Amino acid sequence: MPRVIDGTRRKDRRKRILKFTKGFIGRRNNLFRSAKDASARALQYAYRDRRTRKRFFRRLWITRISAACRIRGIRYSSFIKALTDAEMRVNRKMLNNLVIEDSESFDDLLKTLKVLT
Repeated sequence: MPRVIDGTRRKDRRKRILKFTKGFIGRRNNLFRSAKDASARALQYAYRDRRTRKRFFRRLWITRISAACRIRGIRYSSFIKALTDAEMRVNRKMLNNLVIEDSESFDDLLKTLKVLT
């Protein structure tokens, strides 16, 4: 009976991990055991930080919209309340882009909301 050797699967698995850790500093990019631990940790951080990035950007958008509203003499909460009462479905990212790129449209939106309220 022939002897079974697990060479290719083992080599492919190790190669995949070492390819992932290419660019890591120190032993973590070329020693398999260290690379395995480093890659697991890196994937955990990536998973966590994808969610953190969403929170961070939402906070940034709200801050920018709030600043734009205060300059125009309205509070952020009153502005959002007026939007919901008018049943305008505009998310914070779109409002942020309006404030930054097209402030005249944002002013028109505020005028429309003041007419409605």
